[in-house]
Amino acid sequence: MISDEIRRLHELHQAGALTDAEFEQAKAKVLASKRVNLDKEGRTDSGSSSGASFGPPPGSFEAKLRALRRTRRDRWLAGVCGALGAEFGMDIYAWRLVFVLLTLVTSGVGALAYLALWIFVPEE
Repeated sequence: MISDEIRRLHELHQAGALTDAEFEQAKAKVLASKRVNLDKEGRTDSGSSSGASFGPPPGSFEAKLRALRRTRRDRWLAGVCGALGAEFGMDIYAWRLVFVLLTLVTSGVGALAYLALWIFVPEE
């Protein structure tokens, strides 16, 4: 959540790990819904001279998995299928069918996968 990220930035600023300018820049990035990458010393990645961006390239499979959030609107159990449908552009009922068939065909692996997604994918 944005409030958690801002609170963490404020804690780093109060501890002296971020300068005033770095704190304001990081806060602006968070409010603009951009991820702020911090290294061990608490410095933002904006000062890197290489100009390389951190994280997966936009639109890649890894970027879609990182952006995955369980939905509160389209849910029967945990919102996992709604999240997968929204992120990958596939109908929610198709994802539900995939999990049911995977559970029946593989003796429960689909249910374990759903449970893992329920646990590890954060809610929106």
